[in-house]
Amino acid sequence: MTRRNFLTLGAAWLGAGLAIAGAPQPARNTVAVRKDLRLGLASEPTAVDPHFAALGPNLNLSQHLFDALVHADASGRLVPALATSWRATDPVTWEFKLRTDVRFHDGSALSMEDVLYSLQRPGTITNSPAPFTTFSRQVLSTQGTDGTTLVIKTREPYGGLPGDLSSLFIVSKRAAEGASSADFDSGKAAVGTGPYKLVRFKKGESVVLHRHDAYWDGKPAWEDATLQFLPDEKQRTAALLAGQVDAIEGVPPADAAALRGQPGMAVVQRTSWRTIFLHLEQFTDHSPWIEDTAGQPMRTSPLKDRRVRRALSLAINRPAIARSTMEGMATPAAQLISPGIIGYSPILKPDAYDPVEAKRLLADAGLPNGFRLTLHAPNNRYINDEQIAVTVAQLWSRVGVATHVETLPAATYFNRARRGEFSVAMLGYGSSGADFALRALLGTPDSAKGWGTWNWAKYSNTRLDAALKESLRSTDPVKRQNQAAAAMEIAMLDHAAIPLHHQAATWAMRSGIAYAGRVDEFTLAHQFRVG
Repeated sequence: MTRRNFLTLGAAWLGAGLAIAGAPQPARNTVAVRKDLRLGLASEPTAVDPHFAALGPNLNLSQHLFDALVHADASGRLVPALATSWRATDPVTWEFKLRTDVRFHDGSALSMEDVLYSLQRPGTITNSPAPFTTFSRQVLSTQGTDGTTLVIKTREPYGGLPGDLSSLFIVSKRAAEGASSADFDSGKAAVGTGPYKLVRFKKGESVVLHRHDAYWDGKPAWEDATLQFLPDEKQRTAALLAGQVDAIEGVPPADAAALRGQPGMAVVQRTSWRTIFLHLEQFTDHSPWIEDTAGQPMRTSPLKDRRVRRALSLAINRPAIARSTMEGMATPAAQLISPGIIGYSPILKPDAYDPVEAKRLLADAGLPNGFRLTLHAPNNRYINDEQIAVTVAQLWSRVGVATHVETLPAATYFNRARRGEFSVAMLGYGSSGADFALRALLGTPDSAKGWGTWNWAKYSNTRLDAALKESLRSTDPVKRQNQAAAAMEIAMLDHAAIPLHHQAATWAMRSGIAYAGRVDEFTLAHQFRVG
């Protein structure tokens, strides 16, 4: 991306903000007298089937239609859902007590048979781009000892089981057994216990939902809800101002500032658990995206050298990115999870901007004149993702690493990134635990164990793997916190990846409704309130 194009983008953002300031004032309290809620979402799900792909938009939709045994609250803490309680009775045995009088959308009662079927179903799904087996891999056996007591045996001591189960949704065995993905998309098999029933799923457009009045946690405030897919951020803001939707997620920074000053509008913001970082491919020597200063292939990838990885980190001015590129909607990051998450290390601090030391490290690594690389990033997935990539490229170029930026639409980008096609690639990831995040992002890839599912860089470190194993084994919360933090320290001190910032999650809504916001960035219709 050229400097000229970057400035044009900035002007477009500024223009969007000015347009908002001159927009007509929306009517007040119009939502409170209606029975429906219309939400503008930044990303759309790929499927209704809650066991097909563990992707953020899919998980967001699933929480409207289905429940898990355990839920995460707005702050990311685990809370009872279809299970009222759980405990480890020995290092490899967990006992869950099921909630009684839970009804599926078709009126049938939740049974132990439905739960047992749902926990094994992810292993039967084929061709998934992001398998849910990551969350079921540790389960050795499941057994219902009576109508309400579920006993789960794990393959080894495993303290992360309740967290994993928060992503495994319970379906009706009668409706789902033998069903195809099309059956879920049509609503035929999409029978859950969640707060809403599926009325219609139209790819590229919207999901229409109708309230489940028999919902065990109390019926939602809204009789009907529409989740409208508006991937273009300017379109989302325009739809809100025009009254076409009542609330939107993923508010652009410039628009958020303008909306705060609009009568009849409210903006909610909180630091999310999504950390934006850069994967550094350390598996191959001959990458098509890395060249020497003469434009020739290099004999050994410089990204394999810790000094080079540290130099790239020190060359990034994180406070400037948070302040200017992100317009205040980010916090500089030193690790791959946000504050407050299990395993967050208090001793890790963001690398200070130090271009002089970065140049010294490059010279010490035998690269006094630097090298060339291409940085890949999506251009429609994270807040200002393309602008972030351009800013990082400019900073790296200043220390001698001449960086070209190539951005792609998310659908194309993620397919290629998962295949390991890029040398340096941007990713945003959120997790309820440091050990969960590291297992997926930097654990040595092992499909049999479900490790490294998002390890695009093919990073491998036996010390990290051992520390992760110990953390994941612990059923003691204090021990797990300390062990997970130690694992994060191993990864970050090796500069296995380069954390940039913790992204802020932002929602805007018309007066008459309220939303507390969530660290996981989910936008859930049943958690919007009148008022």
